[in-house]
Amino acid sequence: MPTSRRRQPKRVAERAAARVRYDAAGSTADLVLDTHAWLWFVDGRHDKLAAGAITMIEQAARRGALAASAMSAWELVMLQRKGRMAFTVPVPQWIRDSLRAPGVRLLPVDARIATDAGALPDLDGKYGLNDPADHIIIATARAHGTLVTCDRRILAWARAHRHVNVIDGRA
Repeated sequence: MPTSRRRQPKRVAERAAARVRYDAAGSTADLVLDTHAWLWFVDGRHDKLAAGAITMIEQAARRGALAASAMSAWELVMLQRKGRMAFTVPVPQWIRDSLRAPGVRLLPVDARIATDAGALPDLDGKYGLNDPADHIIIATARAHGTLVTCDRRILAWARAHRHVNVIDGRA
């Protein structure tokens, strides 16, 4: 069994993260919704999402290629618990109901996604992406396709580092 006593130099971790790039253009790769994009789309809050993003989300759903990270399910529970979000039904029921729609599924967090999330460069630097859930969601999109997000910090980081395909979902 390998041990991890020695720390990898930062440059090595950054090069490893840079090597893993996913290009969803023209492919059948997933469109991975960030937590708020998932919530707003399912709840019909289309005023929060750009028209172009809604079109792409609907097309991905028809292809069976629309997804959210399992980390988003955790994040929804935490947002409700902290009083930052209210639901008309219990969160687990909301999640089950949202996954009944054709073409939508939840992507698990596996070892590849977890280790990729830990190797992404400069997330908590000037971009202020200190939330591990954001790291996992970004890594999930890297593993499965393109991320749709309205989070300006994720968008700024993605544009600067080009480690994930991203669609600006802001209206």
